[in-house]
Amino acid sequence: MTPVLQGFTGHVPAAVADKFPDAKLHRIQWIEWQTHLLDPLDPLFAKVARLFLEEQTKRFGTDHLYAADTFIEMTPPSGELEYLDRLSRAIYQGMIDSDPQAVWVLQGWAFMYQRKFWTQERIRAFLDAVPDERMAVLDLFCESRPMWNETEAFCGKPWLWCNIQNFGNTVFLGGPLNKIAVDLPAARRHPDSGQLIGLGFVNEGLGYNPVVHDLMFEMAWHDRPPDLETWIEQYARHRYGRANASAARAWQRLLPTVYSGPMRANSVVNRKPTLGGGAAGPGNLAVAEAWRGLLEAADELGAADTYRFDLVNVARQVLSGQAAVLHRRAVKAWQAKEAPAFDQAAQRFLDLLLDLDELLATRPEFLLGTWLEDAKRWGTDDAERTTFEWNARRVLTLWGEGPAIDDYASKEWSGLIAGYYRPRWQRFFDELAACLREDKPFDEKAFQAALRPWMAQWSDGRETYASQPRGDSVAVARRLWEKYADEFQPDALSLTTGKPVSCSHALPPYPAHLANDGWTSSTDAYWATDVTKDPAAWWQVDLQTPTTVGRVVVVCYYGDERHYGFTVETSLDGETWDLAADRRDNREPSTADGYTCRIPPRPVRYLRITQPHNSANTGRHLVEVMAFPQ
Repeated sequence: MTPVLQGFTGHVPAAVADKFPDAKLHRIQWIEWQTHLLDPLDPLFAKVARLFLEEQTKRFGTDHLYAADTFIEMTPPSGELEYLDRLSRAIYQGMIDSDPQAVWVLQGWAFMYQRKFWTQERIRAFLDAVPDERMAVLDLFCESRPMWNETEAFCGKPWLWCNIQNFGNTVFLGGPLNKIAVDLPAARRHPDSGQLIGLGFVNEGLGYNPVVHDLMFEMAWHDRPPDLETWIEQYARHRYGRANASAARAWQRLLPTVYSGPMRANSVVNRKPTLGGGAAGPGNLAVAEAWRGLLEAADELGAADTYRFDLVNVARQVLSGQAAVLHRRAVKAWQAKEAPAFDQAAQRFLDLLLDLDELLATRPEFLLGTWLEDAKRWGTDDAERTTFEWNARRVLTLWGEGPAIDDYASKEWSGLIAGYYRPRWQRFFDELAACLREDKPFDEKAFQAALRPWMAQWSDGRETYASQPRGDSVAVARRLWEKYADEFQPDALSLTTGKPVSCSHALPPYPAHLANDGWTSSTDAYWATDVTKDPAAWWQVDLQTPTTVGRVVVVCYYGDERHYGFTVETSLDGETWDLAADRRDNREPSTADGYTCRIPPRPVRYLRITQPHNSANTGRHLVEVMAFPQ
């Protein structure tokens, strides 16, 4: 293992201005915080860089690799090419003055994050200032937005194909196995990929999706895409120590759903309470089937710790998705002013959070108490322990005055759910119930303002939480399956469900069959295309026999303020089409309920939806298309 140490980037304490009043300092903003940046062209920069690296080398030695990312999510003070050239030279010079063998390890994130600023000529001015053999660029976001193919392979610099996978060490089931298996070897073979020298993980957290790491590092030995269905079956056997048909089927269900793209599920559980909708997660029905499959393997695999972890993790994902379903039911009942239905859905949501907390309590990886006790152990006295615990709590909840980055590193952990997220949701539902009783509108802005002092109080607290697991993972997972299994059924069964489909084009993670899988509660599982790839943007289903259709419901992507224009056409032969509904001028926001189109009942075999317009972007998306006799 060769560590990458820190290079001096120019970020300094504000007190430098008092000590060196003539120093050129920039104030650069990141969200709500300002950082003081010593201009790399100021003579003081070289002096501080030398002192910093000399002291660091005394303490840790060096393997000559230095990370330096001065403007990772901030814009440089000037875009002049000469300035960027001199800036890069100064940062590099600050390394080689102390270590002539220094290699600068640079994150390519800045070029993507501030793409409007970092034009190709600016990127070249910055990178060409350093000899090729003295820099390695990390292409951080290759599973979602590679930059090597937009930057002339970083102007010839050695670079690494990297996968972020996780922001904030959040807890979710998912990962881009398909992208890793295909895109990485494709980049290796591409004639314009330049000096691709390796691969890397630069994620902000580890542990919840080990299958992604296993495939990623194995790909160092593959120059062609592996067959993922075969690979995942072998993975399950190796992971649990023996082959098991039920476990293998479970993983086959996970592969095309949660592991078919850069999925980062945004759980409603640890989201700040709002009336806005949340997604159940990609393919939540299929993940529920994986939960059942893993339970069927309990007799053979129950002694394997890896099996128990996966069982809890998969069950957690399904329950988290079901929480989104219950949240929507509660909101819908509240909006309809149906108090009994609202109370029931809200209570079921809160009860589910307790069940989820109990499940997670059976595994050490999902305990808030472990996190807090680890932090306190670093302290040598109570004052230090208090400070470390304050930081450990705050990084999970409130980073600053907010709200821009609240809950960035949120976790589905036992203790955190029961002690923080559930009470937060309880306050929300109590407020909605009061609005119903008093027949008044919900003032969300006022509610969030009133909630924040409570969130800060918890974040500053010192109550303890269990740091050792309790309960049997298999027993709890089995009991919760029996409790919730009947709810993991498609919520949008219709004449189209499961019927053969075709489309003009589909983006790889979003095949056509996701638009008639009988599931509307997930905005991570849908058919998608992009008009920059194919302008046709149509999707159609074959009902297989002429069937009377009098109503079509089109559910497009929802969750923000966007709206879609579309048409509905019907056909008996797939050649001659009749326009059944023309909503090309639609301006109504897309919702989970979809757009309902009533048509004179007619015999239909083929049903086609065409989307000429999306107010948000160039994508076209169908979460579900349903058809009914009337």
